[in-house]
Amino acid sequence: MILKVDCNDEGIGKTFQVIENGGIAIFPTDTVYGMGCNPYNVNAVEKIYEVKSREKIKPLPVLAYSLDTVKQIARIDAFTEKIIKKYWPGPLTLILELTDKKLKKSLKLDNKIAVRIPDSKCTLKLLKKCGLLVGTSSNISGNPSSTDPKECLKNIINYDIFLNGGTITSKGESTIIEIENEEIKIIREGVLKKEEIMI
Repeated sequence: MILKVDCNDEGIGKTFQVIENGGIAIFPTDTVYGMGCNPYNVNAVEKIYEVKSREKIKPLPVLAYSLDTVKQIARIDAFTEKIIKKYWPGPLTLILELTDKKLKKSLKLDNKIAVRIPDSKCTLKLLKKCGLLVGTSSNISGNPSSTDPKECLKNIINYDIFLNGGTITSKGESTIIEIENEEIKIIREGVLKKEEIMI
């Protein structure tokens, strides 16, 4: 039975409890509805791959509460920090050098991790409690992402709690970039276009 809660203090508190206990949550972000869990919980991470029918070779991205949180798990140079300060919270995902060995193990990552801080009051309140969350789109792999709670509830099963933030008015998914030697490489173009990101 999936627990359905609203984006208020009580709902966010319940969602946090479920995540702490190894559960899978669906929650609103600023772009689409996301699916997440505690990124340090190996069993929960495995379950996300199952629920999404996602190939194990595709690494899972994470959402973070703050720049300080990100600095605890990844290396950020001065150039990257400038971009972060301009676009976070927002629809920009950065591929960074991972320094957290526990995350490397639980998420089965090599030396890189995809991270962003979402511009959603509801998600940020949840992240304030969690610090970090796996933050992948709440869809079966290969299917479109969802901005409508009804679509999510209809299309996804076998998770534990649904944090309802209503319909998300978004222009699409986040843009994914990697920065090497102050060179911005677009991995996936989403809401932000390459020319917008140049500083």
